[in-house]
Amino acid sequence: MKKIILSLVALVLVLVAAAGIWLYSSLDSLVLAAIEKLGSEMTQTTVKVGRVKLSPTDGVGEIGGLFIGNPKGFKTGHALTAAKTELSVDLASVTRDVVVIRKIAVQAPDINYETSDAGTNFDVIQSNVQGYVKRMLGTPDAAAKDKAPAKKLIVDVLSIRDAKVSYAPALLKGKTITLPLPNIELRNIGRARGGVTPGELVSEIITALKGQLVHAVAESVKGAAGAAVDATKSVGSKIKGLFK
Repeated sequence: MKKIILSLVALVLVLVAAAGIWLYSSLDSLVLAAIEKLGSEMTQTTVKVGRVKLSPTDGVGEIGGLFIGNPKGFKTGHALTAAKTELSVDLASVTRDVVVIRKIAVQAPDINYETSDAGTNFDVIQSNVQGYVKRMLGTPDAAAKDKAPAKKLIVDVLSIRDAKVSYAPALLKGKTITLPLPNIELRNIGRARGGVTPGELVSEIITALKGQLVHAVAESVKGAAGAAVDATKSVGSKIKGLFK
C-alpha cells in the first residue's frame, strides 16, 4: 500500500513538473497569441506581433514588431508600430488570478495621429476598447457563469518613450506633419483595485496616449499661430518703414 501511495505521489510530482515545463516553454507563444487575439478584438483593428521572448527564469524579455492597424476609413498605414517593447513579468503570478507585470516599456514607437469626419483614429480605437470593456463587465449570461474567471493584471510601470508622431489632418488628405511627443509613464495600474482586466489596461493606455497626442497638436497649432502673428508684425513694421 505504501509503495502504491509513493508511486502516486511521484506521478503527481512528475505531472506537475511537466505542466510547469510546458507552461514556461510555451509562455512566448501564449503571450503572442493573447496579444494578437485580444488586441484585435478590443481595438477592432489588426494587431500583430513579430515575436515574444521571455526568460523562463526571471520573466524578463521583449516584444518585437508590434503593429496596431487603423480602423476602417483612415488613410495612414497604421496607428502605432514599435520595433521593441521591453517586458518584465512576475512568473510566480502567472498561474494566479492576478498577473503582475513589473514593466512594459515601449521604445521609440512610430505613431500616426489622423483626423477624419469620424474624429481621430485614436478616438475610434478608444471607443472600440471602451465598448469591449463594457461588454466584458456586463451581466454574465448562464453560459458565461460556468467559465473560469478572467485573469486580471497589475502593471507596476508602463512607459512610452522617444515616440515619433506623424499628424495627418483630414485637409492634408493623408500627408503628415511630424510632432514631438513627451514621454509617458504610468505607475501601479490596477494595484489599488486588486487588478484590472486586459481591456481596462488597454483603455488606460489609450486614454493617456490620446491625451498627450491632443496636447501635442494643440501646442503645434499654438506655435503656428504665434509664428503667423510674429510674421504679420514684421510685415507691418516694414510697411510702416516705407512711409517714414
